[in-house]
Amino acid sequence: MERSLSMELVRVTEAAALASARWMGKGLKNEADDAATSAMRDVFDTIPMKGTVVIGEGEMDEAPMLYIGEKLGNGYGPRLDVAVDPLEGTNIVAKGTWGALAVLAVADAGDLLHAPDMYMDKIAVGPEAAGHISLDATIEENIAAVAKAKNKEIEDVVVSILDRERHEEVIQRIRATGARIRLIGDGDVAGAINTAFPHTGIDILLGSGGAPEGVLAAVALKCLGGELQGRLLPADEAEVARCKKMGIEDPSKILMMDDLVAGDDCIFAATGVTDSELMKGVQFTAQGGQTHSVVMRAKSGTVRFVEGIHSFKKKPKLVIK
Repeated sequence: MERSLSMELVRVTEAAALASARWMGKGLKNEADDAATSAMRDVFDTIPMKGTVVIGEGEMDEAPMLYIGEKLGNGYGPRLDVAVDPLEGTNIVAKGTWGALAVLAVADAGDLLHAPDMYMDKIAVGPEAAGHISLDATIEENIAAVAKAKNKEIEDVVVSILDRERHEEVIQRIRATGARIRLIGDGDVAGAINTAFPHTGIDILLGSGGAPEGVLAAVALKCLGGELQGRLLPADEAEVARCKKMGIEDPSKILMMDDLVAGDDCIFAATGVTDSELMKGVQFTAQGGQTHSVVMRAKSGTVRFVEGIHSFKKKPKLVIK
């Protein structure tokens, strides 16, 4: 992949963030998602790549999609697998709360897991604790391992987990260890990525969330030297059959980093829609909009935070109302 592709992809997430941020707090999650999707598709069409969507938006939400199999790019350049979540946190934007992102990841064709849209049990950590965790270990063992790897007391470890009824027992067990918890309303891609940045205060992500989001987070953590492990959680025989149709013969297998994203080159980009621990959200001004993004590449290990100032007068297509 060309180095310049990283900055081209930031343009995609910036456009999606600017479009969806107009819907913040209006209680209309599908409209926000549709705006992000349309903006993302429009900018993708200008980028020199031959992309194929292997992970699109979650079908669980019955939301507008960049659909699996869709071709993206201008038809020139490298052949790439594309994973997208134009608006990670549709409910967050609808409510005007914390932590929504516009997210995408690319890798060489054939390198991204074609994750079925179902739940996945996940554990994620940053580079200090990579290699010290396992989905086969207990919650207590993993928290202790992360504390040791990061030279912390267990009481100082912070666990990020989605605030869901299905996690009640897990939350009780985490609290029993003495570790602290940061509950996430939505958006566990951000929760996983935060484990790799000390200033977010997050040490480990636990619990189940969407499998497509697991692949997106794995790309980011591969760029950052972290680790994510996943295990698919098919709810019935139909979902088991779906796994096998997508090439996953044993849904109970622990999916390691190289299962989720193979090869040595991938790029992850995200732009904040609402404020979070990692990035500020979109701010609108009299002249246009301001965005805060992160883009990273596994091959070089480079991580860039990008602040954008966008003139709606010079780029009227960015104005979506």
